[in-house]
Amino acid sequence: MSVWFVTGSSRGFGRSLVRAALDAGHHVVATARKPETLADEFGDRVLAVPLDVTDPEAVRDALHAGVERFGRIDVVVNNAGYANVAPIETGDEADFRTQFETNFWGVYHVSRAAIAQLRTQGGGTIVQFSSIGGRVGGSPGIASYQAAKFAVDGFSRVLAAETAPFGIRVMVVEPSGFATDWAGASMTIHDIPADYDSTIGVMQRLVRANDAGAAGDPDRAAHIIVEAAERKNPPSHLPVGVNAVEMARAYSERQLAESAAWATVGRSADFAEPYPADFPPDAPADR
Repeated sequence: MSVWFVTGSSRGFGRSLVRAALDAGHHVVATARKPETLADEFGDRVLAVPLDVTDPEAVRDALHAGVERFGRIDVVVNNAGYANVAPIETGDEADFRTQFETNFWGVYHVSRAAIAQLRTQGGGTIVQFSSIGGRVGGSPGIASYQAAKFAVDGFSRVLAAETAPFGIRVMVVEPSGFATDWAGASMTIHDIPADYDSTIGVMQRLVRANDAGAAGDPDRAAHIIVEAAERKNPPSHLPVGVNAVEMARAYSERQLAESAAWATVGRSADFAEPYPADFPPDAPADR
């Protein structure tokens, strides 16, 4: 039996993760800006704690409350996050920064505060919610969200390297589209100028006005994540959803092909290598 600490637990993936962890027999510290909604559903099966992840002191207090109640924290899940839609050119800078505060700095605050507890008790697992966009990028309209997810990935790679000697494992989860309210009530669509209709307009219609809905089942994904996190050697990155898996594979294949095509040119920058090198054919970019 483990103790889970989950941010953003009031809805979406967070709520599904609370249920999945409880189904697996674990204790849960479920945090949210409005934790009363958690108490209504789960009663005393969880410790519901108010938390704004952008507040470092509140993060420390929430982790301390979990340790006080259950004696330890084994799995920390950074799930809290949201995306608003706006062009980089015309979007509000303050909104861009506010999104980044939650989507990256919230992860930073929780991860940093958790290290001491996990190190003291001999290890644990930190699960970081990114998205498949945090690997492949390029989704028009959600630059702040996607930039934060790329930052989460880079941060998590360093975190894993620094804390491995303490028995701390880090797993980055990369979902594709799931039936949560990520593209619903949690998302604000700002003004999209006509010049951006063919890029941002298409994207927002795809995620907001798709009658078929998202393909992913958050409850299934939550049970997969809980089981993966409990393994002795969890994956460093876990794409979840068909689109996530296929996009990750295709992106890696394109990266390998491009690296091979430009390898001689790249090597030629070192003193000991032949120079100049022949550039590959100037073909259209395959993205």
